[in-house]
Amino acid sequence: MNQTEFWNSVQPFKDKLYRIAKRLLISTDEAEDATQEVLMRLWLKKAKFSEIKYLEGFAVTVTKNYCLDQLKSKRAQNSPLDEKISKLQVVSEDKSIETNETLIFVHKIINQLPEQQRLIVQLRDIEGYDYEEIAHQLNMTETTVRVALSRARKKIREQIIANDEYRK
Repeated sequence: MNQTEFWNSVQPFKDKLYRIAKRLLISTDEAEDATQEVLMRLWLKKAKFSEIKYLEGFAVTVTKNYCLDQLKSKRAQNSPLDEKISKLQVVSEDKSIETNETLIFVHKIINQLPEQQRLIVQLRDIEGYDYEEIAHQLNMTETTVRVALSRARKKIREQIIANDEYRK
């Protein structure tokens, strides 16, 4: 497989790999580094692509494992919340402030979830994978994925309700 064929096979999902890395590592720089490292690892294993049934699932698994290794080795550093705030677009003064605060709050809640729940929320609710694909990528049963997602959503919902009650 030459470089063009390789690039054409990973191009459709490389942005997903970045978003997964970003969700796990939080730092933009770390996520870019992780995505580049994963693409390099895939390039080195390109000869075995014909043996891999789900290339995208394999790439997601490699990304997840690499990011978790980075987190365990404590090399990943969280980007300041101010950086995230500055990247949000302002649509209208009144609505945008409330929307931005809500988005920041939800992202904060998601980032506080346990790693497994955070990854499942990312794959299901943000990337749009179905339960079967998530279960395959994470070596879990579909039931386990559904339970973990339900618990994560419950935690998010409880935090949002508590925050709304506090505001009143």
